[in-house]
Amino acid sequence: MTDETHRLHLTNTLTRQKEAFRPLDWREGSVAEADRRVRMYVCGPTVYDFAHIGNARPVIVFDVLFRLLRHLYGETRVVYARNITDVDDKINARAARDFPDLPLNDAIARVTEKTAAQFHKDVAALGCLPPTVEPRATAFVAPRADGLPDMIGMIATLIEKGHAYVAGGEVLFDVQSMPAYGALSHRRLEDQQAGARVAVEAHKRNPADFVLWKLSAANEPGWDSPWGRGRPGWHIECSVMSAAYLGQTFDIHGGGLDLIFPHHENEIAQSCCAHGTERMAEVWMHNGFVQVEGRKMSKSEGNFVTIADVLETDKVGGRRWPGEAVRLLMLKTHYREPIDFTAAKLEDAVRELDKWERLARAAGADKADAGVPDDAFLEAACDDLSLASAIARVHALFDDGRSVEALASLRLLGIDPVREQALSADVAARIARRLDLLKARDFAAADALRDELATEGVLLKDGKDPATGERVTTWEIRR
Repeated sequence: MTDETHRLHLTNTLTRQKEAFRPLDWREGSVAEADRRVRMYVCGPTVYDFAHIGNARPVIVFDVLFRLLRHLYGETRVVYARNITDVDDKINARAARDFPDLPLNDAIARVTEKTAAQFHKDVAALGCLPPTVEPRATAFVAPRADGLPDMIGMIATLIEKGHAYVAGGEVLFDVQSMPAYGALSHRRLEDQQAGARVAVEAHKRNPADFVLWKLSAANEPGWDSPWGRGRPGWHIECSVMSAAYLGQTFDIHGGGLDLIFPHHENEIAQSCCAHGTERMAEVWMHNGFVQVEGRKMSKSEGNFVTIADVLETDKVGGRRWPGEAVRLLMLKTHYREPIDFTAAKLEDAVRELDKWERLARAAGADKADAGVPDDAFLEAACDDLSLASAIARVHALFDDGRSVEALASLRLLGIDPVREQALSADVAARIARRLDLLKARDFAAADALRDELATEGVLLKDGKDPATGERVTTWEIRR
């Protein structure tokens, strides 16, 4: 391991301590140098509804960590897996509500494809790289032709090893079979309550036992299994998909604070008991909650805000906000602390980005070579992602006239304040197409193109040519 890679320290939820990060593959005698990989898993979306602004935080936080790991260890040496949960009772309910005239499986396909597509659009607009792999739960339920782990197989292993049992038409994990259960959340078993998606019923040996497999009604999604046609519980999905791409034990597992219990606790139980390992992941990282304008976000409070609401509508502070401003706002608070997401903070972020862009252009740094991140900036970023300090260093670099290093440092965070000043051929073509749509009186399609361009920072204004009286469209690029 090099001095460079020694620099990274991360707070481990499992130990409640900040620790020097030492990837498993870099430990003496583990694997050949050419085969070394840093392996990270982060729980992704359940695609029944558009992702809300709280969902954006782990995506942004772990995207920064992904970028930092790639910088320290090499781009090809980091494997980042983030799943999509596309089998879930919430999905079933949304599909039945939104498409009552379709067979349920067809309705589910409509919901999951639309929602997953919106998620990808949203996180790309927030400046996030695609993960190395993005497995879908439905592809890992039944045995696979490629031999990768599957949920039915892992459940069968847990039953065989005495960690699961069949009762009441379900397969349940027996929490009392694992003495270390509760180590991540620091909860005693006798104090445990069943997880949010598990009903406490008489057929359970312990109220904390959780579902691995449940039977499906004839109209519900289902797979044939030794325990009847059914579908998996929530937790088993991530145990299987992480093992499929990262191995039985891997380096980092991340997610929101709300996932510590029951989801991550139950993942550990399943994985360690199925594989006979002491740990599922060496480091567990969890980001804090997001509230909106000083209140916990909820639909009943009227402040439930999706990523699309922020980027594509004027529901937050009366304007559409650029993705880089949302990203900067998120990164200015330490990832383990709560965030109050407000229009005022978004406006502050926009002002910072505009200031950085002016300074970079004035110094000619926008035309310079990429440069390398500043060392003091890296020290802050490697100190458990202390990004507020890292961003303060960026301000100092700009003030000192070191704009090339400042930009390189920001770009390591996935932020580039310097925007294109000319229209791309694609954008110009879309503006021309919109004008044709207006002339054809297809106003709905024209409005859709206008809104699409607005999310990309191209604002259109319609008017008339004073000489000919013909409709013309002007544009400006605004953050």
